[in-house]
Amino acid sequence: MKTIAIIPARGDSKRLPKKNVLPLGDLPLLVHSIRYALVNSEIIDAVYVSTDDVAIKEIAIANGAQVIDRPKNISGDLEPTVSALRHVLESINEEVAYVILLQPTNPLRPLNLLKEAFDIFTKGNYNSLFTVTRNHQKFGKIIDNTFQPYNYKLGQRSQDLEPLFYENGLLYITKASLILPLDLACPERSRRARDDSKIISENAFPFEVNHIFATVDIDTLEDFEYAEYLMDKVSRLRST
Repeated sequence: MKTIAIIPARGDSKRLPKKNVLPLGDLPLLVHSIRYALVNSEIIDAVYVSTDDVAIKEIAIANGAQVIDRPKNISGDLEPTVSALRHVLESINEEVAYVILLQPTNPLRPLNLLKEAFDIFTKGNYNSLFTVTRNHQKFGKIIDNTFQPYNYKLGQRSQDLEPLFYENGLLYITKASLILPLDLACPERSRRARDDSKIISENAFPFEVNHIFATVDIDTLEDFEYAEYLMDKVSRLRST
């Protein structure tokens, strides 16, 4: 039973066109996640890129990943990521135990993140794990032109806030049986099984990552420029 990495990378992007092939540093954005998977080969047995785009396919193959051609009907803006993961599992001739989802829009990850997370995931026998980061901001709602605090009381110090966390997108680890339920082999139960397909289970382990890389999630040009700034800063610090 293998552990595989899946990197979903569509060709179309409304807010930042062709973002998965834009050069971040010396590499196309997509390649950062491919290389992260390859450098963790003691955990990951195979790296698959799911795409509907020829240019992405060529880049992925040139950088050591295998490619699964994603059908157009599961490549739209509203299609959930789990559809691409499920399609990969349906397309490959592999007995897969665990799936590691690496989103190309989160290209910067702490070096030991996967090792630490996978160790907790396997030792705890969890169905799934995803990375979260603590929020230190004061949130509220505006109702009838009045600000209503959500996670604090007006005047409360930020260091006294009740801890809240957000899903940062750096890493997901999931049992393959959650993404591709065994009921899919039974035609009359196939539709229900597809509806049950998921990446994060109800009892998923929230792996806390309080690292500057957790603030990078690229959807816009501003996000991309921020990632470039962090890469340059980290590179200069490592060279000193």
